[in-house]
Amino acid sequence: MAFVTGLLLVDAPASALNNAGEKQGARTENAIEVKQIRARDGVHPYVSAQAFRYWLRETLAQLASSNSLDWKSAPIFREAKIAYTDADPIKWYDDDLFGYMRAQSKRAEAQARRESDEGRVGETPTSTEITRVSPFRTSTLVSIAPVTVTEDFGVMARHEGNPVPYEHDFYRTTLKGLFSLDLSACGTFSYRDKTGFRNLDENRAKEAQEAKLEHLEQQKCYRLPRAERISRIAALFDGLACLQGGAKLTLHYTDVMPPFVIMAVTKGGNHIFNYAVGADSRGKAQFNTSALREVVGVYRDTILSPIYIGWAAGYLDDQREAAVRTLREIGNDHSLEIKVDHPRRAFQKVAQAIRDERNSSWLE
Repeated sequence: MAFVTGLLLVDAPASALNNAGEKQGARTENAIEVKQIRARDGVHPYVSAQAFRYWLRETLAQLASSNSLDWKSAPIFREAKIAYTDADPIKWYDDDLFGYMRAQSKRAEAQARRESDEGRVGETPTSTEITRVSPFRTSTLVSIAPVTVTEDFGVMARHEGNPVPYEHDFYRTTLKGLFSLDLSACGTFSYRDKTGFRNLDENRAKEAQEAKLEHLEQQKCYRLPRAERISRIAALFDGLACLQGGAKLTLHYTDVMPPFVIMAVTKGGNHIFNYAVGADSRGKAQFNTSALREVVGVYRDTILSPIYIGWAAGYLDDQREAAVRTLREIGNDHSLEIKVDHPRRAFQKVAQAIRDERNSSWLE
């Protein structure tokens, strides 16, 4: 099995990208705090994996709506206190790559509501519980070093009478996150009757048969044509190349497009780049060429592609020249191509490599 394994950084110069809700013990009743991990070494702000995935899904949907990208987002349905997507990975790209869990309610009122709701026209009927583990895996994006969170105090004063005070937190840091995409799982749907493995119920299996999907009978799977699988995977990386999102954009306007990313196609799902970036004594991001040199030497036999590094000019410029020089040495020592470019182009190059017929074995 082959995986696209990557690490990315988000530069947060004065940001509140993911909030935790009402702040307890604040000076005002209207106070919001950022999500944060409290550890022995201090406070580490973070962005949840759920929030990051939301940014990416919304970016993909927006690109599709402007006809800039071929991407089909699943409709979302609501029943009382639960919500779910159509959970049809054959039709919808995000159900395929981001996974789902679906257990349709059998209560009479829920069934009646579905039948009377015009917004549910075209919904794929669900005959049993189905789940799909997301082929696209993401970590929490965590500050690389502890920081002091700033409490900002403001007022609404454009009215007669006393001003209305409010507070919110923000921080200055670099957030580090990991991601991985299981290439063989993309466009491959199991109907095994086992918890966590049943992607298709009877209705969806019938749909796969009617669409003449490849039937992997021994593995109890159906698989989309290779060209369609590649199209969906490439679209995901094109979305990462244009990533937008985050909370408090009106007040802080943080660009969440990663200024640094490192990735490669590898055998197995172990993440080899986790220690490629750390923090120096001042809490500033530091590219660790020694760690990368060791990793390449240890895992060279599992690296199937060039190592793609996206490094935006203007970010960590004081490290770039020496790092690129060392990277070339590492590549020469291990007969491995290391490509350094802008992050957007790095994501696009990964998409191009997956489209290349010579790399068809990655999807097996």
